[in-house]
Amino acid sequence: MDAKHSWQVHLSELYGRFRLLQDGYSENPVSGIASSASLNPMRIAVYPGSFDPLTNGHLDVVQRASRLFDKVIVAVARNDAKQALFTMEERRDLVAEALADLPNVEADLFEGLLVNYVVNQGACVIVRGLRAISDFEFEFQLALMNRKLNEHVETVFLMPKDTYSFLSSRMVKEIARLGGDISAFVPPHVCRALARKLHNAA
Repeated sequence: MDAKHSWQVHLSELYGRFRLLQDGYSENPVSGIASSASLNPMRIAVYPGSFDPLTNGHLDVVQRASRLFDKVIVAVARNDAKQALFTMEERRDLVAEALADLPNVEADLFEGLLVNYVVNQGACVIVRGLRAISDFEFEFQLALMNRKLNEHVETVFLMPKDTYSFLSSRMVKEIARLGGDISAFVPPHVCRALARKLHNAA
C-alpha cells in the first residue's frame, strides 16, 4: 500500500469515527472502537398525580418540566384513597388536550408502584410540584421512600407560579359545586368538562 492510499484510508476511518461521535456515540479509549452502548440517554421524567381535574397549577409545573427534560410523561394514577369525579380515561384525555402544544410531553395511565412505572418507561426522574411549605413534609417522605425502593430514581421538586400556590383540584371541584367561577383556575376545556360532569351528577 503506497503512502497516498494509506493516508486516504486513515482519513476515511477518522471521518467515520467523527460521524459516530456526532450521532451520540463515544469511543472506547483502549480499543478505539465506538459503541452504541455509550449513547447519551434521553432525559425522561414522569410527573404523576390523580389530576382530578388538571388545574393551571399542574399545567404550570408541566411546562417548567418540559424545558428541563427531553421527554415528560404526565402519568394519571389510580388513587383508591380518593373518590375521583372523573374516570382515569377522562382525566388522561383532559390532560392530553391541555398538553397538545407541548411536543415533548405525553399523557399516560398507570397503576401500581410508581418507581416500577418510572423504570418501565425508561425514565429516571419523578417530578413533583410544591405549592407551599405544608406540602413539603409529605413529599419529602414520599421521595425518600421512592429512593429506598429504587436508588436510581431521583425526585425533582418544581414550584408553580405564586398565583397558583393555593390551588388544588379539591378546591376547584368545591368551588364549581357551589356555583363559583373556576375559569381562572383550569384550562377552558376542563372548565366545560367539569360543568357537564356536575350537571349530570345533579
